[in-house]
Amino acid sequence: MRYTLVTETYPPEVNGVALTVQSLAQGLQARSHEVHLVRPRQPGDSAAPANTLLVPGAALPRYPGLRFGLPATRRLLRHWQQQRPHAIYVATEGPLGWSALRAARRLGIPVASGFHTRFDDYMRSYGAPWLQGTALRWMRHFHNSAQATLVPTDELQGFLQHHGFRHVVLLPRAVDTHLFDPARRDPALRATWGVDESALVVLYVGRIAAEKNLPLAVQAFRAIQHQCPQARFVWIGDGPQRGALQRNNPDFIFCGTQCGEALARHFASGDLFLFPSTTDTFGNVVLESLSSGVPVVAFDQGAARQWVQSGVQGATVARDDEAGFIIAAVRLATDTPLRNRMRAACRATVASLHPAQVATAFDHLLHTLATGSTADAIPSLS
Repeated sequence: MRYTLVTETYPPEVNGVALTVQSLAQGLQARSHEVHLVRPRQPGDSAAPANTLLVPGAALPRYPGLRFGLPATRRLLRHWQQQRPHAIYVATEGPLGWSALRAARRLGIPVASGFHTRFDDYMRSYGAPWLQGTALRWMRHFHNSAQATLVPTDELQGFLQHHGFRHVVLLPRAVDTHLFDPARRDPALRATWGVDESALVVLYVGRIAAEKNLPLAVQAFRAIQHQCPQARFVWIGDGPQRGALQRNNPDFIFCGTQCGEALARHFASGDLFLFPSTTDTFGNVVLESLSSGVPVVAFDQGAARQWVQSGVQGATVARDDEAGFIIAAVRLATDTPLRNRMRAACRATVASLHPAQVATAFDHLLHTLATGSTADAIPSLS
């Protein structure tokens, strides 16, 4: 089969959407499919990689290093008339994503969309809560233009179905347990953070931006620090709020964006992971933390709802219970024997997850659409 994946973001850009799309592409290729990619041209692109159509893009405001694709309906029409895919996956709701939906509809090519971002929640994070309803209607119109919308949790599936999204299909996520492994813990790396094995290292991994609810992470760490004065807060990632955080918190350690084995080494070298976001639809970093043997404190949603049991792999608290989040973080931070027991449980809970399983399910969905069936026949790909 020939499949095309359309995305506004792709590695070397580092974010959950980019890495998820890359993993899906690699999984289809491993299953001997012809996989094509459509994405915006990035600054480092001198020529298009094999089976990749590069389209014009523009810098995403307030996000250095990220871009979005400009409208390209006519170009996609010409390209797909020459190399017609059997099915298309559209990962993002930007101008390029809309163009892909229009072109596919005109050509009669089936499309699956991916629901990766709660833009309605972003409105609240960026001070415009009155636009949440508008954002949700916009996303519903986009995704209902596809034959299937893929989501990572049954929680999100139920939410979207309740709000009028059609053909919502569950496609679970996985984690590379060979890469994210407690054995990658690195005392030498911890030494560069100014700690030995007896000290506590608290981690934040992800985009450093307003929608991630970062003030709560800062508050939680300051409460931890009151009980554990030698604790260090290590931040892995980048984003528009990094500069202000560094200026206001000179004792925090900022490692910038890390990828691959370097990211796995940073994860495994931590002791507690704080994930304060309420806007992530899943949170791949939660699985990466668990696979690395690092307990998680998070709100009860997304990956944490599925894979973190309070008192076993970390702690989850009700959404928006910020006081509860801080209490849970302090409790785990001050109980070393409990965290040590959790390390093995964290690893065990994700040991059966494999990216190849996700690729198989994704392939099944695209093949179903390509052969003329509807997504209603496969409400879950778990």
